[in-house]
Amino acid sequence: MVKHIVTWKFYDSAEGKTKEENIEIVKNDLLSLKGVISEIKHIELGKDISCTDASYDLVLVTDFENNEDLESYRVHPEHQKIAKYVAKVTSYRGVIDYNF
Repeated sequence: MVKHIVTWKFYDSAEGKTKEENIEIVKNDLLSLKGVISEIKHIELGKDISCTDASYDLVLVTDFENNEDLESYRVHPEHQKIAKYVAKVTSYRGVIDYNF
């Protein structure tokens, strides 16, 4: 199994929306992929509650059977569509993938 974790810091405003609005849009869009991309075994998103300088605004945690399934997710057109929007509304992205 492969765990894919992504964290983001969002701009205060972008694409005509507030930070909070963009967090909700991204969260809902990513959650909707569970029914679209069959390779996703588990998906969860969490909004930061600590609000410190060191924290990120949103985290994505997904599980895949193997690296090939993770790659299928990465290149899937629906994921790519969301990723383009995310790139416009976030200032930083961190990623870690590991086997478990």
